[in-house]
Amino acid sequence: MQNAQPDFGRVIATLGHEEPDRVPLAEIAVDYTTMSRFLGQPVSDEDVAAQVAFWTQAGYDYTLLTVGMMRPGGITKDSQISKVIQSVTKGDAEQGEDEDAWNIWKVPRILTEADFERFPWERLAQLDFSKFHEVQQYLPDGMKIIATSGKIFTSSWMLMGFENFAVNLKLNPQFVDRVIERVAQIQLDGLREVAALPNVAAVWAVDDIAFGSGLMLSLSTLRKHLFPWYEEFGRVCRERGLHFFFHTDGVVWDLLEDLIALGVDALHPIDPTCMDIEAVKRAVKGRLTLVGNISNELLEVGTPEQVAELTKQRLRTVAPGGGYCLGSGNSVPDWAKIENYRAMVETALRFGSYPIHIEA
Repeated sequence: MQNAQPDFGRVIATLGHEEPDRVPLAEIAVDYTTMSRFLGQPVSDEDVAAQVAFWTQAGYDYTLLTVGMMRPGGITKDSQISKVIQSVTKGDAEQGEDEDAWNIWKVPRILTEADFERFPWERLAQLDFSKFHEVQQYLPDGMKIIATSGKIFTSSWMLMGFENFAVNLKLNPQFVDRVIERVAQIQLDGLREVAALPNVAAVWAVDDIAFGSGLMLSLSTLRKHLFPWYEEFGRVCRERGLHFFFHTDGVVWDLLEDLIALGVDALHPIDPTCMDIEAVKRAVKGRLTLVGNISNELLEVGTPEQVAELTKQRLRTVAPGGGYCLGSGNSVPDWAKIENYRAMVETALRFGSYPIHIEA
C-alpha cells in the first residue's frame, strides 16, 4: 500500500505536536475478522505473525498486544479474567461452556467483602507475556509495540456489578477502593513488566468513564478513586520512556485538563457521536494529541466515497500542526464494511502527507 512503511518515529513526532512525513494511522482494536478480510488470510489471537502482517500492510507503525486482565472491546472467553473465573466456577465441561460461568458483564463475582476475600486474585495476577517475546522476530524495521492495558474502572465495576459498585461508593467506599486497588495493582505490575521489554514504545490505557451524555461518575469521584492510579500509569511511562495513550468513549470535555495533568499524551477516540474534534483540537492544541473520530456508523452503512470524504475532511481540518492520528471513532469491528475500512486507511495514506493540501 502506498506510503505504508512503518516508522514509529512519525508517531513520536505527532505526539510532540510536530508534522512528520504523514499523518499516522491509529486504532485501539481491529477485529480479527476484519484483519482476515483485509489480508485475505486467517488472522487469530494466537497468530502473532499474521497480526503483525496486518498492522504492517494496513499502514500502521505499531502492533498491538494486551497486557492485563481484559483486551479492548467486549468481554471474551479467552480474556485473562474470564479464564480465571472459568477455572474457579467450572464444575464440569458443560458448565464451562456456559457464558454465565465466565462473563462478568452478565454475572458479577464480588458482591460482598467475603466475596472479595475468596476471589482468586493471585491467579488473576499471573499475566502472560509470551506474545511480547514471540512478536520480536516478526517486527519489521521501524515498527514498535503498543501495549494495551487499563480497564481499572471497567474491571472493578464489572466484578462488583454496576449497581452494587455505585451503592457501595456511597455506603462503603472503602470496599470499592479495595477492589479498585487490587485491579490497579495487577495492571500496574503488568505495565512495569512490559515496559522493560524490547520495542515496547507506548501504553494505551482503555477505560470507558463517559458516555454520550456525560461522565459515568462525577469528576470528584473519578479524582478521588480512579485518577490516582492513572497518575501512577503516567509516572511509570515517563520513568520508562514510554508514551501514554488513553481511551474513553463519550463526552470528555470535563476530563481534558485532568487527563493532561495525569501525563496522558494522546486521547482516543474523540467520540464523533457527541464530540466536535475541531473544537477539542483548538482547546488542547500543543498539549494533547487526538486520535480517531472517523464515524463507526459510516464505516458500517456508508459508502467508500463517503468515508474517503470524511477522512479528507479530518486530515484537512485537524491534522495541520501535528497532534493528530487518524482512525475510527471507537475501534474497527467485524461489522465494518471492509471496503469502507480500506477507503479510510488508503485515503489517509494517499492524502495525509505533510504539509496537508486538500481542497475543500
